[in-house]
Amino acid sequence: MEDAVVLLTLAAAFGLFMAWGIGANDVANAMGTSVGSRALTLKQAIIVAAVFEFAGAVLAGGQVTATVRKGIVDTSVFADSPELLVYGMLASLLAAGTWLLIASRFGWPVSTTHSIVGAIVGFAAVGIDVASVRWGVVGSIAASWVVSPLLAGLIAFALFMSVRRLIFESGDAFVAARRYIPAYIFLVGFVIALVTLRKGLKHIGLDFSWGQSLALAGVFGMFLTIVGAAAIRRIRYDIVENEDFHFASVERVFAVLMVFTACAMAFAHGSNDVANAIGPVAAVVSVIETGEVAQKSSVSVWILLIGGAGIVVGLITYGHRVMATIGERITELTPSRGFAATLAAAGTVVLASGTGLPISTTHTLVGAVLGVGLARGIAAIELPVVRTVFVSWIVTLPAGAGLSVAFFFVLRAIFQ
Repeated sequence: MEDAVVLLTLAAAFGLFMAWGIGANDVANAMGTSVGSRALTLKQAIIVAAVFEFAGAVLAGGQVTATVRKGIVDTSVFADSPELLVYGMLASLLAAGTWLLIASRFGWPVSTTHSIVGAIVGFAAVGIDVASVRWGVVGSIAASWVVSPLLAGLIAFALFMSVRRLIFESGDAFVAARRYIPAYIFLVGFVIALVTLRKGLKHIGLDFSWGQSLALAGVFGMFLTIVGAAAIRRIRYDIVENEDFHFASVERVFAVLMVFTACAMAFAHGSNDVANAIGPVAAVVSVIETGEVAQKSSVSVWILLIGGAGIVVGLITYGHRVMATIGERITELTPSRGFAATLAAAGTVVLASGTGLPISTTHTLVGAVLGVGLARGIAAIELPVVRTVFVSWIVTLPAGAGLSVAFFFVLRAIFQ
């Protein structure tokens, strides 16, 4: 293909830009509950996310990935003109990255998945042919806007109510915490391991059945329970710190949970969502190398490194804005509330992977945070902030599509 070096360079640059956007927006909202609940400082969260997101992206980010994300475009339409797929994927990466930059600038937690999906739909429908888009798949993605936050919100509500009843409303909350929190630790380990086994390791050839995944998750849950129980035994009730806030020592126990949860969620997220950046890059590289459109293409190590590096840089340079929205502006979070929200979001991802429902990590986590807030009453939620977040979700698909169409025609005019 003519201009191969230029197109490969653009693919690497735009892929890095998109990965930066994932770090600035998606990773930031995943870590926002840990920072907002003060289980981790901003610096600690960045270190945890940098290490585990990068590890997840590089180690389990995908040896094989579909060239067209989530099967939303019929690849046969590019058989006679594969260069159009190259221009389209470049346009999609640039468009999605641009929208994530805008959203992160204003602290809006939007979906990176929906950003890239909207971009691909835009260039395919307008630049190629409306019939080339598989609209049924697009419809199921749009439906997840409602389903995933509602489901996560319900789970988070139930979790936090159980914490309130079993621990905070007992006669001695600290004693109750030492008794019941090991069970929650097992739940955290079990669910997070299940998320990673079902969604994070398929790309490196480790495709476990549900039975195997459940057994391994149970073993990991028991291991985490033993480690957590040992940490809990070292925490003593401090009369001084409990004078201002009666449950300070109890929240310190929950803070231990949040650290484990933050590490595991960062790894699972890195392994799964990095595909939003490297999938289109892999498609471009495959077409340039072979001269034809393949349904699947191998992902080179350098592409995974671009994805991992971009995510880390995005989080460090711009992640604090979205972290503040998730962790502080929607509702006030403590370690116990943050734990309920994060575990609910992870649980929703597990359910979705089992049913095949395409969901957004962002929408799921925001729904979970809202569920925790509602457990404390509607007054605990900042409704103007929630309204702004919802509007940004609705705008994401058309914004990505519009930008992608414009970039597609510009790129086609330059290279043809």
